[in-house]
Amino acid sequence: MESLLIKGGVPLHGEVQISGAKNAVLPIMAATLLTAEPCVIRRVPNLSDVRFMGQILEWLGARVEFKGDEVHVQSAKIKGHADYEIVRKMRGSICIMGPLLARLRKTAVSLPGGCVIGARPINLHLKGLAALGARITIEKGYVQAVTRKLVGAPMFLGGRAGSTVLGTANVMMAASLAEGVTLIESAACEPEVVDLARFLNAMGARITGAGSPTITVTGVKALHGAEHEVIPDRIEAATFAIAAAATNGEVSLRGARPEHLHAVLDKLEEAGVDIQRRASSLIVRRKARLKPVDVTTLPYSGFPTDVQAQLMALLTLAPGISIITERIFESRFMHVSELARLGADIEIEGPSAIVKGGRRLSGAPVMASDLRASAALVIAGLAARGTTQVNRVYHLDRGYEDIDAKLRKLGARIQRIEE
Repeated sequence: MESLLIKGGVPLHGEVQISGAKNAVLPIMAATLLTAEPCVIRRVPNLSDVRFMGQILEWLGARVEFKGDEVHVQSAKIKGHADYEIVRKMRGSICIMGPLLARLRKTAVSLPGGCVIGARPINLHLKGLAALGARITIEKGYVQAVTRKLVGAPMFLGGRAGSTVLGTANVMMAASLAEGVTLIESAACEPEVVDLARFLNAMGARITGAGSPTITVTGVKALHGAEHEVIPDRIEAATFAIAAAATNGEVSLRGARPEHLHAVLDKLEEAGVDIQRRASSLIVRRKARLKPVDVTTLPYSGFPTDVQAQLMALLTLAPGISIITERIFESRFMHVSELARLGADIEIEGPSAIVKGGRRLSGAPVMASDLRASAALVIAGLAARGTTQVNRVYHLDRGYEDIDAKLRKLGARIQRIEE
């Protein structure tokens, strides 16, 4: 198993290219199941999750070929059953259910895996597909869905923690081949949902309203092949921006889209970070001493839960008390105990973390519990005095393309080692 060894205290300087968005490319790859014709997806990041999705598509019968940052998929003949061994590694695999149901009228998909960050039920996915006319049962760990035909319908997809991104994606894909009009209320507004809608429309779908809480899908008889370029990864951009601030450096984020990062940039500026917005990049540097801030995670366009851990690492360096409240996932503070090993002073009170910042962090061995916690520990290690060893970095490889190589290019003293 691999680890990252980080010798901290070096300000990051230079330019980093932001990769394609993991959370956009996975449902877009799943959407290729909706047509027998070839599809080409560009700006595809080299991530373990992306390779897992490629394996899932191949298991289902598709022909998948990776060519640099492109993936070519043709799903001429596919099957509708995806077993546990192929699906368990990644929660995003659940988004194959909508396309398979629409294309084959039946599917059986194992309940998915993913990071251990709290309950993430798929009840809203099933509610939406049932509203389209699917008969759904759960037996022996599999979700089975069958329908004679899918028919458009109005539905409400709001849940306890807000809208569902993958649930919206699943329903949107299935509704593209349903008869009539589907109205999705309380739809997820994330840029990744908009990107999926763009790809589906390029395939011949008729989708309007993506990016708003109300999405309208007018079903069509068939979809055709298409080419598409994935949006830049806003979470990767936020992670590198926070790393620049934490190390008191200056980094240009090439390809980052400020319009996808309003909440993150607002909190960074509030914390004393200087953000210069350019047409195709962001320049991030610390202006002066960091200041404490309060933040609550919310569905888009609020502060993203996927950046909560990274911001917490930064706020351990800000003198004063910051309060971070997690409203999306109830178990997403597992990085707190590991940050404490580096010297952070953080207390958990219900859904909130009280960060008493300003202490100097010191390097230590730490263990990553999930993807974004891994990124937070890397940021903390970059800012800490001495050497930090981040174990279980396979989590990082799920969502960050060549993160150690990118950081080295910015001047970080970081290397990948075998444990």
